[in-house]
Amino acid sequence: MSDLQTPAVRPANPRFSSGPCAKIPGFDLSMLSDAPLGRSHRAAVGKSKLKQAIDLTRAVLGVPADYRIGIVPGSDTGAVEMALWSLLGARPVEMLAWESFGEGWVTDVVKQLKLDAVVKKAPYGEIVDFATVDFDRDVVFTWNGTTSGVRVPNGDLIPADRAGLTICDATSAAFAMDLPWSKLDVVTFSWQKVLGGEGAHGVLILSPRAVERLETYTPAWPLPKIFRMTKGGKLIEGIFVGETINTPSMLAVEDYLVALKWAEGIGGLPALIARANANSGAVRDFITDKPWIADLALDPATASTTSVCVKFTDPAIKDAAAFAKAVAKRLEKEGVALDAGAYRDAPAGLRIWCGSTVETADVRALMPWVEWAYRSELAAQA
Repeated sequence: MSDLQTPAVRPANPRFSSGPCAKIPGFDLSMLSDAPLGRSHRAAVGKSKLKQAIDLTRAVLGVPADYRIGIVPGSDTGAVEMALWSLLGARPVEMLAWESFGEGWVTDVVKQLKLDAVVKKAPYGEIVDFATVDFDRDVVFTWNGTTSGVRVPNGDLIPADRAGLTICDATSAAFAMDLPWSKLDVVTFSWQKVLGGEGAHGVLILSPRAVERLETYTPAWPLPKIFRMTKGGKLIEGIFVGETINTPSMLAVEDYLVALKWAEGIGGLPALIARANANSGAVRDFITDKPWIADLALDPATASTTSVCVKFTDPAIKDAAAFAKAVAKRLEKEGVALDAGAYRDAPAGLRIWCGSTVETADVRALMPWVEWAYRSELAAQA
């Protein structure tokens, strides 16, 4: 391929956004025709749909029977905030951050809740060493760094006999990675990520230990109505059987159900994990041994399989941020990769979403275009 020759193959679907993410393969709006539009979410049909979404979430993710699953407002952010405001303060807290969203949770806990938390940070491309973490404290962390391209490889270093709660933002991990439920007390995600659902709704999953905390501890600060999960010292069980705290979009719920049924149909969680692994592998196979591009993740063991972040390493590039933006713009103009630029707070580069709804053939087709855009922009700046 000469420097400015365009590749022969284009991705059939150029949507590589890290959220909202690509819809399931073959998606069509007609799939949502069973949505109970214009009906109350508290009517039998609405509650039935919400309960079905909870039950299918449990089945596909393999969530233990004694863990509660609730659909909550405000996307993953809303779910995380509910957990932080409702559960923290009973024990010392340790905050782990290695990307922008983890940094946000640090800000909320330290500056808003004003807790004297131990804060451990790692730079983009790395994660905190879990061997240094005190799990007798409540520990808050992201499983997968959506903006940094790194993830927790497993839960081996989280002790089963921990005294504190583990609160895990798993929004770019759920449905694409194997989450060790016995090591996690609170798990949150948004279905707009790995399953390509519509935005605005979050999912909050609570272990029995988290429920016990809710029922035995009252925070020192007032809780907004939208965060309250207990009444009279008891968990509001309705939240976890489909009686949502506020009004959900039944169209978005139907969309989530369609995605969950697709996931079941292709083989469930193992198949979803395999798709993400193949997609991220296609990116990494291409960049291997290329001196002008590299994985932002320093350790392959912690490299994300969903939000794959790459950086340009050619020393001829004078302004890394401007160059990366120009490459992303070229890819978008050609219609081969939409929304593939790095997150605004992350190091300059590209962020290629490789979640389970993306087709591996599209990732393979994209990568020669990345090289074309790189070489084209390098020539333009010469």
